[in-house]
Amino acid sequence: MIIITPLLILLNLLAFLATNGDYQAHLKYGLNTLFFQNHYYWQIFSSMFMHANWSHLLMNMAVLFQFGILLERDLNAHWRYLFIYLVGGVLTSIISLYYIRHFDPSVNLVGASGALSVLFGWFALKMPSMRNGLIVTILLISFVPLLIGMPIAWYAHLIGFGIGWLMGYII
Repeated sequence: MIIITPLLILLNLLAFLATNGDYQAHLKYGLNTLFFQNHYYWQIFSSMFMHANWSHLLMNMAVLFQFGILLERDLNAHWRYLFIYLVGGVLTSIISLYYIRHFDPSVNLVGASGALSVLFGWFALKMPSMRNGLIVTILLISFVPLLIGMPIAWYAHLIGFGIGWLMGYII
């Protein structure tokens, strides 16, 4: 039975509905330098449930639905899947903070794509038949939007992918 993926999608939707259009909420719950300045430590968790707009939310939730269900079925262990998603997402946020602090302090990182990239990394390691396609996908979703002028946290995608790959070895 698939239960975690729909719950994660619901949490993302509820967080979006609660904060949509609220600039202060996005600053408070997105991942940014307020983490350091105001000790907003929850940002490493809350940012992965925040989204910039409807298209951002819908795109990420479509990917979560597709890959989340696959991983939840593959693991046949709901809590292990939830652990990979949440811990991988938090680790992605923590490492992304280094980039934000040292290279782009104006950034406010929002979205589930870091945690989703963890799932990509997991599958790339565990399913060699999917590896090349997932590597190409992570590169495309990380860099093509930059070429057309969309601000995107490419580093969070790459970090998440690497963390998912490592978690695949460890778990």
